[in-house]
Amino acid sequence: MSRWKAAAVHLSISAGLGLIVAALLLLVWYPPPYGQVAGARKLVILLVGVDLVLGPLLTFVVFKPGKRGLKFDLAVIAILQAAAFVYGLSVVLENRPVFLVAVVDHFVLVTAGEIAPADLAQGSREEFRRLPWTGARLVGAVMPTAVEERNRLVFEALAGKDLQNLPRTFVEYAAVARSFLAQAKPLERLRRTYPVAAAAAEQWARSQKRDTESLLWAPVVARNGELAMLLDRESGQPLKPLAITTE
Repeated sequence: MSRWKAAAVHLSISAGLGLIVAALLLLVWYPPPYGQVAGARKLVILLVGVDLVLGPLLTFVVFKPGKRGLKFDLAVIAILQAAAFVYGLSVVLENRPVFLVAVVDHFVLVTAGEIAPADLAQGSREEFRRLPWTGARLVGAVMPTAVEERNRLVFEALAGKDLQNLPRTFVEYAAVARSFLAQAKPLERLRRTYPVAAAAAEQWARSQKRDTESLLWAPVVARNGELAMLLDRESGQPLKPLAITTE
């Protein structure tokens, strides 16, 4: 086997693994348009780039038929590639969206790394004490009524934690849907503020045979940008997240 063929075999194996992970990343952990505001593009380049380049390139460099110690060299390359891949995957998993939290008048897309394990363990319900693996879970967050708990939140806010970072404040979205809906905005404001999103909203409404008057919207705030979430005017149920730019 020539070094070109050896590198090609290694590349094909790496490409297969990379495609599987990329599919999980883009379709499950960072579904569009959440990937746009969660930095998915950079993470895909980091993870798949390392997977496709590091191992095959090193194989091409060291491979020589009959070379003494070739098996050891290839084993070291495999270990290095696996270590780099595991590190990249850990970065991807830490930055994956896990909760879409309704807070007063907007949603916040929260990633796994933005919730400390100690805070996760204090979740108000069992399902809020686990980080989802199949996409962002829709929840609401409410300000506690007890004075002591409110004071505690003030100190936590100084440390960079807000309601969306504290699962003990989480409730099912249905519990806040009505109050959240009261703060939602009409599509006319979306047309003035984000015309790209407004055009996408109208196109989506036509595809669903819905009247645009039956829709409201609320901002979605994320680490790397914002989205617009369409809401049903009657129930407040989120219907469709929309990118606010063409990029």
